[in-house]
Amino acid sequence: MNLMLNDNIYILGIETSCDDTSVSVIRGRKVLTNITSSQKIHALWGGVVPELASRAHHQNIVPVTDAAINQAGIHKSQLSAIAYTRGPGLLGSLIVGATFARAMGLGLGIPVIPVHHMEAHIMAHFIEDTDMQPPEFPFLCLTVSGGHTQLVWVTDFMEMNVIGQTTDDAAGEAFDKVAKILGLPYPGGPIIDALAAEGNPNAFHFARPEVPGFDFSFSGLKTSVLYTLEKAKKSDPDFIQKHINDIAASVQQAIVDTLIKKVKRAVLQTGAKHLALAGGVSANSCLRKAMQDLSAQLDVRLYLPKMSYSTDNGAMIAITGYYYLTANIQRTSNLNPTARWPLGS
Repeated sequence: MNLMLNDNIYILGIETSCDDTSVSVIRGRKVLTNITSSQKIHALWGGVVPELASRAHHQNIVPVTDAAINQAGIHKSQLSAIAYTRGPGLLGSLIVGATFARAMGLGLGIPVIPVHHMEAHIMAHFIEDTDMQPPEFPFLCLTVSGGHTQLVWVTDFMEMNVIGQTTDDAAGEAFDKVAKILGLPYPGGPIIDALAAEGNPNAFHFARPEVPGFDFSFSGLKTSVLYTLEKAKKSDPDFIQKHINDIAASVQQAIVDTLIKKVKRAVLQTGAKHLALAGGVSANSCLRKAMQDLSAQLDVRLYLPKMSYSTDNGAMIAITGYYYLTANIQRTSNLNPTARWPLGS
């Protein structure tokens, strides 16, 4: 792909696909600011409430954007373009970010670039940062988040082909649903990771559903955990509290084993020499360690995102917008937000 890279380009990136309002300013491929306002209210409900999320975005979008621009040390008139998450995600949340971005772009007379959320997770690897090395093309990327689990074959910037994905729950969703069964607060994934550090991953065996090809399935795992714990609580009502660390470690191991099995198969069949990890669940310590072990076993180079670029963030949206702008690719016909948007379409 022909790119006209320019270090004097300023991009504002706006991410509002779920419950985080995140805005970033980048100059070229370097992040100047990456500010996120997280919504704590959802913990009271054990999961994201879409209506509450969209209302919070309405409250946060202006002050977070203002802070991102001011802390970057620039004036809004210096912006070259505005990139925003078009989808996939919660429609109400997406509408807030998209409407704000388009209005601001119109007022400033600059391009507005709609970005695919999952594409942006992968493109985060190309942020210029001393703690990260960008992958070499082609590479295989495991993208794992609360709403998506995908294996993506990446041949160039913005040229991505999904070769496998979840047929039901995503890996992040499985973490959160199991956490809810265990009585843990939302979001449960990081809490399970912390509890698992003190547990035995082989204490319990939970189902590892198998589906054809490179696709994934996690709904059976959740059911396996539920039935196992319900049976155990009949003889010991305090079973979960007594074994919480071992349960967390065993659940985490089952999810990671399921992911790694498909990644290994995909590496062997594609002949990939470069392997990347992306998405919010890429912050999970067990998954990172398993990917490192797999890359050493198969002699492939592994690329891990910086923690601050793993979860939903404006910087990943901004860097994707930067590459679209420098490649002179325009998406003027598809500006409206959409809850469903297949990667590569």
